[in-house]
Order: sequence, then C-alpha cells, then structure tokens
Amino acid sequence: MSDTTGYGRLLPVAREAVARARRIILSRVPDSVAAKGDRDMVTDIDLAVEEAVRDFLARETPEIGFLGEEHGRTGPAGGAPWWVLDPVDGTANLARGIPLNAVSLALVSGDRGVLAAIDLPFLRTGYTAVAGRGAYAGEERIRASGVGTLPEAVISIGDFAVGAGADAKNRVRIALLTRLGARAQRIRMIGTAAIDLAWVAEGRLDASISLANLPWDTMAGALLVREAGGLVLDQDGTEHVVGSSATVAVCAGLREAVLEVLREAHRDA
Repeated sequence: MSDTTGYGRLLPVAREAVARARRIILSRVPDSVAAKGDRDMVTDIDLAVEEAVRDFLARETPEIGFLGEEHGRTGPAGGAPWWVLDPVDGTANLARGIPLNAVSLALVSGDRGVLAAIDLPFLRTGYTAVAGRGAYAGEERIRASGVGTLPEAVISIGDFAVGAGADAKNRVRIALLTRLGARAQRIRMIGTAAIDLAWVAEGRLDASISLANLPWDTMAGALLVREAGGLVLDQDGTEHVVGSSATVAVCAGLREAVLEVLREAHRDA
C-alpha cells in the first residue's frame, strides 16, 4: 500500500529510537522507584529511556516537537507534527519484574498518529505502522481478528482509575467488568495500553477497552489497530483522536456489541 502521509521516511528513525530504548531496559533492573501521584510511579529506567529517546530524536528530527510522559513537551510546537513517547508503558509491571511492558512511540499529525513503533523488550517483539501502509509485527503483516460475537471474544480492560474522582470513574469500570464477565469468553487486565492495542491489531485480543486516553499510551497503538483493519473509537462511538475521553479498540465485528455494553455500564454506574 502507498504511504498516504509521506511520513514513512521517518520509520527507520522511529525503529532506531525504540531500539535504543530496548537496550536500556534490557541492560538493567530498576534501581529507584518514586511516587509521582496517587498509586502512580516512575523508575530510573523510565527517565533514562525518555532522556535517551528525546535526545536522539532532537538530533535526527529537530524540526519535529516531542512530548514525553515524564518530562512533557519540548521542541517545535503549534500545528506541526510531534513525536509522543511512553518510555515504559507498564511501569508497575517493570518494577515488579513482570515482563509485560512496552516502549510506545508515535508521530502525530493533526489529531491522529501517522507513524507508530512499539517495542516489547522482554517479549522480543516489535510492531510498526505507517498510515496507509498496514501494520506489522517485525516484518510480518498483521490483521485484527474476525470475531463477531461477545461469547467468542477475549477482551482486555484498562487499569482502574487513580487520583481525584477515581471512585466515580471506577464504578463504571466495575459495571463494565460485571457486564463483560457475563458475556465475553475471557477478560484480561494486562497493565499496558500499548500491548493491549498491539495485540488487538495482531488478533491476539478481539477488543481492548480503556476508559482513559493519554497520547503517550494510545497514539501508536491506535494507528496499529486501524492499519490492521480494526476500529478505534471513543466511548460514544466517534472516531478516536488525541482529545478523546476513552480508547475502545475492537475488531470490526464487535463494534456494536462492545459499545452497547459500555452504554449499559454507564447506566449501571
């Protein structure tokens, strides 16, 4: 397929950026874990990865801005494209020695990702996508699943909310778990949005529902899912963008069933 954006030329840069991140993550164990909010944490590895990737991208693409989870925005701003990075998506997993974590890097133009690179260091797997050119695990083209009913579906759920307003937000999550638990084949909580989305793109999961949307968590994975033939929506069924309130990734056959369960969960809460 053709590159509809022209950003495919930056794919080697993105691959090298996440490769540098992978080498840091695999070379050490967390030496320090610090709180950065209610039940939220950062490790020295998160900080080292973000610094290394930020510096690399500033050298390679000085004309492109950068947003990192840990240290915010640098470089050109305004309406220009920008990189967005989660240096370790799944920090709580990393801190406990659980190998389910990812480096998630996207190039965003307008309100959507146009290039994505996600690396799973401990699982030795990498995913990439460029808008209009499909989604890949390594060099292999991937596609979302063809599941069409909830009893066939394996669905991942995002983490519970923390911080201000968490109680009200989590009532919806509990209602969602109750509804899905009665209908879906299996429910999973993996603890990293990047893996959730990559695995929906790869067909390992049939849907992923996160009632949150932070660009470093979701922009890369959302592009993967779309390029793999899946859908990424806000919880009202509109297309997922940077400013959406939630991230609902589904194979095409589950769109209406998943949105209906979400509506029911909100009514229940």
